[in-house]
Amino acid sequence: MKIDDKSRVKDLYMHPVGRDVIDKIFLQMDRSVRWVTNPAVAQLRLGTLKRLTAKRLGADFWESVYWLLNSHPDRPSDGNPDPSDSWWKEAVFYQIYPRSFMDSNGDGIGDLNGIISKLDYLQTLGVDALWLSPIYDSPNDDNGYDIRDYRKIMDEMGTLDDFDRLLADVHARGMRLIMDLVVNHASDEHAWFRQALEDPEGPYSQYYFFREGSPETPPNNWVSFFSGPAWRRFPEQERWALRLFSAKQMDLNWDHAAVRGEVADLVRWWLDRGVDGFRLDVINYISKREGLPNGNAAIGELMTFYGIENYFYGPRLHEYLRELRTEAFDPYSAFSVGETPGIGLEMGRLLAGQDRRELDLVFNFDHLETPGKVRYDHYRYNLNYLKDYYIKYQTRLTSNEWMSIFWENHDNPRMISKVEPNNRYRDRLGKLLLTLQLTLRGTPFLYQGQELGEINQPFKSIRQLRDVEALNRYHEIKETQGSRRAWRQVIAGTRDHARVPMHWQEGLHGGFTSGRPWIERPVDDRGWSAAEQEAQDDSVLWFTRRMLAIRRQYRPLHKGTLTFFQSWRPHYLAYYRDYDGIRLFIEINLSDRPLLKRPVNDKLLISNIRKSSSRSVMEPYEASVYLCRQRRS
Repeated sequence: MKIDDKSRVKDLYMHPVGRDVIDKIFLQMDRSVRWVTNPAVAQLRLGTLKRLTAKRLGADFWESVYWLLNSHPDRPSDGNPDPSDSWWKEAVFYQIYPRSFMDSNGDGIGDLNGIISKLDYLQTLGVDALWLSPIYDSPNDDNGYDIRDYRKIMDEMGTLDDFDRLLADVHARGMRLIMDLVVNHASDEHAWFRQALEDPEGPYSQYYFFREGSPETPPNNWVSFFSGPAWRRFPEQERWALRLFSAKQMDLNWDHAAVRGEVADLVRWWLDRGVDGFRLDVINYISKREGLPNGNAAIGELMTFYGIENYFYGPRLHEYLRELRTEAFDPYSAFSVGETPGIGLEMGRLLAGQDRRELDLVFNFDHLETPGKVRYDHYRYNLNYLKDYYIKYQTRLTSNEWMSIFWENHDNPRMISKVEPNNRYRDRLGKLLLTLQLTLRGTPFLYQGQELGEINQPFKSIRQLRDVEALNRYHEIKETQGSRRAWRQVIAGTRDHARVPMHWQEGLHGGFTSGRPWIERPVDDRGWSAAEQEAQDDSVLWFTRRMLAIRRQYRPLHKGTLTFFQSWRPHYLAYYRDYDGIRLFIEINLSDRPLLKRPVNDKLLISNIRKSSSRSVMEPYEASVYLCRQRRS
């Protein structure tokens, strides 16, 4: 059904894109969607709403909304009668940020041989698959996410022979390996872009978004995620080129068939080497609105990124993903998970529905910040929101969909510090978050250091940071608000919190390198290294191993149904996992205060409380997993 002025608000909310857009807007404003779904508002015609909001939003706001919704008429399937038992549905992934994982040659940068030296550690941990952040040849403007050559290994990381040895050793241990595929953009030093500059009328100029225009005025009002306009001026060519991220990350033009052919070819090249799949970086940005029109001012002010409605869910996105899967992924039965910022629940179902043959999974980011907050805000994360998010998500998905379970990666601060900034309950919270992540229905993605209970870093100066996003943001804010406010924002959200070297042992540089690391850990976090936790049978590391062993042993945790229990109780999260006559019960206190337990005589499998002081009261942040002795109704 076409959405226009004659449609009603309820029609807008019934549309999968409309529902996600409304949910996102109200999440950003920290308001309830009942403002939209109540019967009085739901019956309003959009034309009436357009007139009522004309002064505040402007007519072009609604034209942008109509265009976006009418570009995507599909609806998610309500069910798949024959869902597959794919290996990735039962796997636990472990993300490695190679630059910070382990350095084997003393140059201060993690490398492939360093990863090889830690494969026994990863195997003992109990994970099933590794995800490597980019290791391709790169000038490292954005730590490898600006790729210069997709078929070459970065010099600092090693060689293709090293990679082949790593892959063989991973497979020999019964694990799998996926790589990062960064193809929304490539480095300005990539051969394609250099040739496009050398020959503006040649074939490679169509690989990118070049536009002529005034030297003082970019072609449109889009802004970069890394600060400033989303355009870079090339004076010698008298043209601008689109770059949604850093000034050295040039957006590829997927509307040009040759670009899509190049991407499919490089995917096949790596799959021929034996990799098991890819994580696709900001993959929902690959389709841009024809003509690259200005972003709507009201949307830009609300989302803080002008122009985002013109590409975050572009008109040919599904077509391009299906084509890539058919041409490259399906012949190898390869796995794909898409990083999809801005994508909501319903759009995620359209991108990863099993029957649609596009992506296997998506990373939805709506749960990483509580309503009304962004990554650069100082605040205390409310775990009740995490509970509400998963109840909504898990009850909405059908047998046609599966979800990823994560809250840490290379782009986000550490979750323990977001929940308790003073890190008072560091050990207990680390175990709670692992319990939740490894018992919900879906595929868990752990990030390096989670198994050690890593927290945010006490950086003291902008000189200690290396994150290009944070550095650009700091200098931008400093110009208008001063250095103190700039630092306060940047320290709250810098990606460097998660990018400091792995803490392998106590002492100089934490055992990461014999040289000087590319980024320093500000302090020696005594007692929390992998070696120190190895000697403590109640450490977060040992808890992770036990939890992963329980997950492997009990099939309900990766194949079973999920039923929430007393979901109305604040600060209390509990649910059953059932499969083939076996039932597990998971009970979690989401607060720093005691709560009443469910009366239970079941077998305790694991808890983050070594010895509970009460059989009827849960301690602050207590998390336990039980094997039920009998089925309950």
